[in-house]
Amino acid sequence: MDVALLQVSDWQFIAANWRFLLLGTVVTVLLTISSLSVGFLLGFPAGAIEVYGRGRLQTFVSGAGVILRGTPIVVLIVLFYFSLPIPQLGTVPVIDLQLTAFIAATLALGLRSAAYQSQVFRGAIQSIGEGQLEAARSVGLSKLQAIRYVIFPQAVRRSLPGFQNEFTIVLKDTSVAFAIGLAELLTRAERLYLQPGRDTAVIEVIITISAIYFVLTFSTNRALDYLHSQYAIPGGNE
Repeated sequence: MDVALLQVSDWQFIAANWRFLLLGTVVTVLLTISSLSVGFLLGFPAGAIEVYGRGRLQTFVSGAGVILRGTPIVVLIVLFYFSLPIPQLGTVPVIDLQLTAFIAATLALGLRSAAYQSQVFRGAIQSIGEGQLEAARSVGLSKLQAIRYVIFPQAVRRSLPGFQNEFTIVLKDTSVAFAIGLAELLTRAERLYLQPGRDTAVIEVIITISAIYFVLTFSTNRALDYLHSQYAIPGGNE
């Protein structure tokens, strides 16, 4: 979608291009959801391995987490985009989504999120009494079944407050995809104020996208607060 070039004030210029920023917001939301999903799918097993694992597997998972948490996210995104053998994919023209850049950003943000979510889940698992795992084993469940059916549901509930913080971090970190040209919110904001004759609109554009990030963060955190209140474990001291 082309930027609307109008001889109007800076705020009117932004209002005239609301669809342009909306599509960037859609890409940002999709990238946040996909990255958090990757982080969740890898983070819980990693947290469980750090608690219950032994030997080289535990050492590998713990070491990988330390490396991922210690590496700047912009380095990971650029590394994944330019170094990994990701097939060159096309685009989704409706929302100007470059699939190759999107996948690279998702993998980088997702693995980084997994490293942090593993610690959230590790803390949640360790907050559950060891007696529950032993009780589950005593009625015939294997260790894996006990973790899946007894520990996992409780750990997910207890991890919701930590997940709220992780959501906020990942949402803001999506702006780093700007480095590989993905047309998320920050990239589209730059395209707006770099239009000829619109260099004075920088502050207005920054205020607008800051407001969008705030609305996304605030509304999702309130939804997670409600979810936590509904699914909190009675008497669980959460």
